[in-house]
Amino acid sequence: MKVLLTGGTGFLGAWTTRRLLQAGCTVRIVDRSTDRTLLDALAGPAAAAVECLALDIADTRAVAARAEGCDRIIHLAALLTPACRDDPIRGATVNLIGTLAVFEAARRCGIPQLAYVSSAGVFGPESGEVPNPTTQYGAFKLACEASARAYWLDRGIASVGLRPLVVYGPGRTVGGTAGVTLACRHAVAGQPYTVPFTGETDLVYVDDVAAALVAAVLRPVRGAHVFNLLGEVAHVDRVIAAIRALCPGAMLDAAGLPVPIAPRLARHDLHPVLGALPRTSLADGLARTVAFYRTGVLA
Repeated sequence: MKVLLTGGTGFLGAWTTRRLLQAGCTVRIVDRSTDRTLLDALAGPAAAAVECLALDIADTRAVAARAEGCDRIIHLAALLTPACRDDPIRGATVNLIGTLAVFEAARRCGIPQLAYVSSAGVFGPESGEVPNPTTQYGAFKLACEASARAYWLDRGIASVGLRPLVVYGPGRTVGGTAGVTLACRHAVAGQPYTVPFTGETDLVYVDDVAAALVAAVLRPVRGAHVFNLLGEVAHVDRVIAAIRALCPGAMLDAAGLPVPIAPRLARHDLHPVLGALPRTSLADGLARTVAFYRTGVLA
């Protein structure tokens, strides 16, 4: 199977590519950046076989051209919360118009199903059951979910959207919730770091998200599905204590407001659509992240 992966050189993209290669897939990456550093670090020698092309995700014709010959699409290209807040027009162009470009590419190329990352940002701070975004990023993601339903009803293109909250693990450097990963990296380096949010939130290890995305294109799907993808709810103070246990003397603290999303999301049953999926505990995920920054090798 040949998979077009948008945003494939980024944090989640590199992990998803690794999973696709392990499953025997051929991967074509399109991204605004062609920096393969993280991809090479995670996928090793197998990454050499991955095609990596520069692309503006909002260029509908270019996306369709790159989708030619592919069997499935995984769509990850997006601007995160801070960038959408600072430039909502650019945020909508990339996150919403870019998603429409991907669905149009699937329609034009006869690709029957795709997977994409939505976000728990579709929820506000009051409820993890009823979408009510309080950020531009969350608003764009909720619109993408609605468009995915319309593409199923109008065009018969099946899809699976996933809503993680805080995704952490080796390689994450950007976004408003990157602080957990950055705390691990700074702790290993012996540098002080302040996690820029406080309170409780749901944390999911990046490889669990990648595994769900790959299952969403390898398994036959009908309909337009959207699932909350849960990890483990923890207070930031607990996270810091766990990192300190792994890195004695780590100079870590936290400041700022809580993440503006309800930490306890409605639990969805993914098994009927995606089958059995891995679920990494917070303790194991933090240990793997710290080990990576110590050795440069995945544990």
